Amino acid sequence: MQEFLTTREVAALLRVKERKIYELVAERAIPVSRVTGKLLFPRALVQAWVQRHVDYAGDVDALRALPPVVAGSHDPLLEWAIRESGCGLASYFDGSLDGLERLASGHALGAGMHVFEPEHEDFNRAHVSARLGGMPVVLVELFRRTQGLVVAPGNPRAIAAMRDLAGLRVAPRQADSGSFVLLGHLLERAGMRAGQLTLLAPPARSQAEVALAVAEDRADAGLAIESAARLYRLDFVPLFQERFDLLAWRRELLESPLQALLAFCRGDAFRARARSMAGYDISRLGEVVYNGA
Repeated sequence: MQEFLTTREVAALLRVKERKIYELVAERAIPVSRVTGKLLFPRALVQAWVQRHVDYAGDVDALRALPPVVAGSHDPLLEWAIRESGCGLASYFDGSLDGLERLASGHALGAGMHVFEPEHEDFNRAHVSARLGGMPVVLVELFRRTQGLVVAPGNPRAIAAMRDLAGLRVAPRQADSGSFVLLGHLLERAGMRAGQLTLLAPPARSQAEVALAVAEDRADAGLAIESAARLYRLDFVPLFQERFDLLAWRRELLESPLQALLAFCRGDAFRARARSMAGYDISRLGEVVYNGA
């Protein structure tokens, strides 16, 4: 693609007569170079000039090509699949609700989510509908995960339930994470308040960071998935099975990067990895659980 356009080519691009281009040049209203003695228009600057003059009441960012990023909740199995599938996607894991917002604002094409919604005994759908209701987005189940309390080897504090955490050091997740939402629900269900725990600061930003805090004896326990506990050879108290979904714009779900990722997740290597990591159920992988307008 040529870097500079002639007057005729710019006129054709803008679908106006050449005379209009000369008027814009005279008004210094359009990017132009005269260094060669004739008018040449830098293609990139002309395209940027056109974009700056967009008249649109909606979110212009949502119209641009989305970055090849999967945001949302951190999950070690998903992280491995993105890397091993060769799908060309990058990851930015900083919590389910952060991922929802990044996708809604055009800064990601997919987001992993596991936000529990106790009023519906469901996951993710109400949050997606509230933020993106009427928009062409899809939630696809990837797997179910076992969440529970990660504790030291041998479980020296004899932790068996949420009520046993009173007064103990607990490694929490950040406020935008699905695990933080779930912790609040589990405490409420046990008749407890967050103030009864000694919550470490700063919060852990991944499943692995929770387990590492326990492994290094900085925390007595933390809410995380079973595979994180096994990775660090820690004990695990199962409490809850959750659904982990992939949220995506419908048009992006049909494009090659996400298609390549999902195809890989349906393969033998992914199934073997899920079995080896413990705490995963992939029997419903690929089921559509929400389909926006």
